[in-house]
Amino acid sequence: MKKYDYILIGSGPAAYRLSNLLAKTNQQVLVVEGKEFGGACPNYGCEPKIFLEGAVRNALQSQQLAGRGISKPAKLDWGQLMQTKLKRFNPWPAETKEIIAKHHDLEAGFAQFLDSRTITVNDHQYQAEHIVIATGQHPHHLAVPGSEFTHTSTDVLSLTQLPKRVAIIGAGYVAMEMATLLSAAGAQVTMLVRSDRALRGFAQADVDTVVAAMQKRGIYFSFNTHVQAIQQNAGAYIVTTDQGEVASDYVVDASGRVPNVERLHLDKAGIDYDRQGIKVNDHLQTNQKGVYAVGDVVSRKEPKLTPVAEFEASYLLKQLTQGSNLSIHYPTIATTVFTFPEIALAGVNPDDVADNGDYQVKKVPLAGGSLYAGQNDQSANATLVFKDSQLVGASAVGDEAANEINVLAPIIGLHITGDQFNQAVINAYPAIGDTIGSVL
Repeated sequence: MKKYDYILIGSGPAAYRLSNLLAKTNQQVLVVEGKEFGGACPNYGCEPKIFLEGAVRNALQSQQLAGRGISKPAKLDWGQLMQTKLKRFNPWPAETKEIIAKHHDLEAGFAQFLDSRTITVNDHQYQAEHIVIATGQHPHHLAVPGSEFTHTSTDVLSLTQLPKRVAIIGAGYVAMEMATLLSAAGAQVTMLVRSDRALRGFAQADVDTVVAAMQKRGIYFSFNTHVQAIQQNAGAYIVTTDQGEVASDYVVDASGRVPNVERLHLDKAGIDYDRQGIKVNDHLQTNQKGVYAVGDVVSRKEPKLTPVAEFEASYLLKQLTQGSNLSIHYPTIATTVFTFPEIALAGVNPDDVADNGDYQVKKVPLAGGSLYAGQNDQSANATLVFKDSQLVGASAVGDEAANEINVLAPIIGLHITGDQFNQAVINAYPAIGDTIGSVL
């Protein structure tokens, strides 16, 4: 049985960050990966999604400017776009594996715990002083008859031929972004949403703006709709719901994501977990000494995002190799959904404090500014949340919402006032940073 200083189970953003940092030490490390090296984000998640979004965004913006200086709006060629995407991303797993192998031992296979110090992979047993679980999440599958006919976002992001009709189950990050991509390419998209709203966790007014824009482009939303079954029908599919039937050529199950724990045999190691993932303390340690968890597999209230996973990896390394004993403290986390328009949030959600007299909520219409008017971005708005003159939250919607939030998040996180910001920084003009800075 071979022994290591560290075993990293997974090779996604959190484990990849850890492996790169550990490469600068003299620690003996084993990296175990059961799927593609690099994990979901670079292979079938945020990286290929944002790559496709680049073309989609430009096409939709050109359509938005039709008659305002653009005479021939762009039309997406999905097949060509997908071939370009596949050419870029297909080599990534092998390249990632090669990078890790320069410094660490590798084992391609699914790890299973034998006890809190021992794992087995491909009938090989390994032990380590520190085991870090970073297995991420995978798409949830609805437990309904015919669920085998559904596809995941992973399938969509490698879909070479565009279906004419697509039914998408769900209305979270993944569902809304997949709908934006497929609709922009020309598919007829129907959203089947079990609740009464999309994108829970974002400001309702901004969500309404996004949904209205998507509906205007022909995306149909069926709210308060429960999928009951999916049947194949002459090369197509019938999705049966409590609101009736929906005919589709392609069904995407985007009903959520669940932690990758089922193969780990956590019970054999006595590791606690729940439906949200592996339970950890404020040092990212499980209930078993020497066993840690980072990234999307962790059960926590913070959003499960790639930058958060990487932040945890950096924190954990300092704790384990530099003697730090500080509890993890998450910074201000900015998050966005790359729909069109985009929606973004950082800090306090304005909806959560609308009736709280300790906070002041300020609505900032942006569409009238020359920057936004030049893009015909009529949806552009920001909502700022203040407490004692300090910006503590911000929500944004519009073509540039992600960039707007990235300007505001440092002000929230650094706990500076608008006056302090404007005394320290003069942003480029006319641009997003200047527009936001002028309203603080």
